[in-house]
Amino acid sequence: MELSSRVEKISESITLKLNAKATEMAAQGKKIYNLTAGQLPFRPMSEFVDLIRSESDFIKSFQYSPVAGFPELREKVIKNFEETRKINLETAVEGVQFDAVISNGGKHSLTNILGCLINHGDEVLLFAPYWVSYPEMVKFCGGTPVFVETSPFDVFVPSLEEVERKITDKTKIIIVNSPNNPTGTHYQDDWMADFAELMLKYPEIVIISDEIYYELFFYDPRPTYFYQHRPELLARTVIVDGISKTLASTGLRIGFTIGPKELTTVINKLQGQTTSGANSLVQRALAQFDFNQIPVYLEPIKRHLRDNAETLGEALSDHNLGHVFYQPTSAFYYLLDFSQTPVIERFRSRSKEDDYSVEICEELLEEYGLALVPGEAFGCPNTARMSLVLEKGPFKEALDVLMKFLLGD
Repeated sequence: MELSSRVEKISESITLKLNAKATEMAAQGKKIYNLTAGQLPFRPMSEFVDLIRSESDFIKSFQYSPVAGFPELREKVIKNFEETRKINLETAVEGVQFDAVISNGGKHSLTNILGCLINHGDEVLLFAPYWVSYPEMVKFCGGTPVFVETSPFDVFVPSLEEVERKITDKTKIIIVNSPNNPTGTHYQDDWMADFAELMLKYPEIVIISDEIYYELFFYDPRPTYFYQHRPELLARTVIVDGISKTLASTGLRIGFTIGPKELTTVINKLQGQTTSGANSLVQRALAQFDFNQIPVYLEPIKRHLRDNAETLGEALSDHNLGHVFYQPTSAFYYLLDFSQTPVIERFRSRSKEDDYSVEICEELLEEYGLALVPGEAFGCPNTARMSLVLEKGPFKEALDVLMKFLLGD
């Protein structure tokens, strides 16, 4: 069977692959510290679960929804966006109408957007480290990913001079992911203001703002966005959000796209010919759900993430590795830089490679039972993403194992 060239170009998700391997090893009775998790290990809030249960009494909850989602939910998504981002879409851009599409998770939302915008040869700017699926989605849609490199010494903040240098007449899209996966940080307001001014110089570029972790900040100031400084940019901005992270509901597969109606209408057409509407039962529950409860639900979760971030910083400092630490502020990840630790010399002595992140993470898992995601997957060599969601006791144990490894003990 001859496979399409499109699918042959796609790399396997290293995050899911390593998580599956760690889960398999744990099932075999091995002690595993799984720090690969891209989801919160907490039960969704009871009010939301109760609504799902009550909506299951209605036949409509098991039938097709409108392709773009139930109108009442789309209206609620837009209203919540306007309230939380302090933006009025009716007056943001004269002559431009906005709408929302409910899709099967944020990943589906992104695929829809890229599928509706990219033509063969179009370039999409990605800030490295980037979420693992961005370049694969871009390539599948016929586009070319172009990378703007960042440095841990600058806490992975992209240089706007470098962003502008990478813009060409083929640049169709720039993806901004803040709060960021895998760094666990969000871009500060002054950067967003300067980015907004830069984008005004390039009116043909579409901006995708991936805000799936928006509510998950655990240090002030909270995330802000470029379009809050220049609302006119909303005419070519597409926002991606959903319930996977903020409601600890990755398996329910509900994502949101908010953007100009010119684009959402086409997304509706594409979704209608591929997946149809998203899960009706969950949509109907969300339509009754009070989104204002989300910050209350997340407060203890954010305290937990903040505590684990502080524990990580203390562990690095106690082992004379304080220079490796930067302050995570949001999402629930940390990108560990192996190149600034003693263990890297052992791998360099074996071979002269540019990136040892896969080898390091394989050894950590197979010999020490500690699962991290190699930075190769995020376009950041000699690093690894670690999740901060583990319970405090096991998290401290995992850090003890990690510190000994980093020091070469």
